[in-house]
Amino acid sequence: MKQLPWWKGRRGEWYVGLQFALFALVVFGPRGAAIAWPAPLAAIARPAGIALILAGALIATAAVFKLGRNLTPLPHPKDDSTLIETGLYGWVRHPIYCGLSLAAFGWACVVQGWLTLLWALVLLVFFDIKSRREEAWLLARFPAYADYRPMRQDRG
Repeated sequence: MKQLPWWKGRRGEWYVGLQFALFALVVFGPRGAAIAWPAPLAAIARPAGIALILAGALIATAAVFKLGRNLTPLPHPKDDSTLIETGLYGWVRHPIYCGLSLAAFGWACVVQGWLTLLWALVLLVFFDIKSRREEAWLLARFPAYADYRPMRQDRG
């Protein structure tokens, strides 16, 4: 397996730093509020955003509890970890990323910021990139991941 450059860290530490920077951008970054959302969209944005935040938080929290001692912010699995394939992980390969992405888009709806929507989209793309790196390491650590992964490709 290809080794990452030294500046990316042995276990993908740079992903964590960039992830926190993107979260900060979503929550605290410029929102693009100078351009108002159209009235019909603005009327439903706040309640829809709150629903997305709550759903995202619920999904991410449930996934964290399901991972238990396997949880790490790094894309590289812990040396003593086990492969989780049940619960939310039976439906979505990366439910924490899914939940956090939903919450980010929900926040963009609550604050009604065009730029916040863009930051949420950048975060979603970042999670896709991080998950690809993570999946390569999961496949190296757990040969059974090859059987698990294709079954879930159509569901996320």
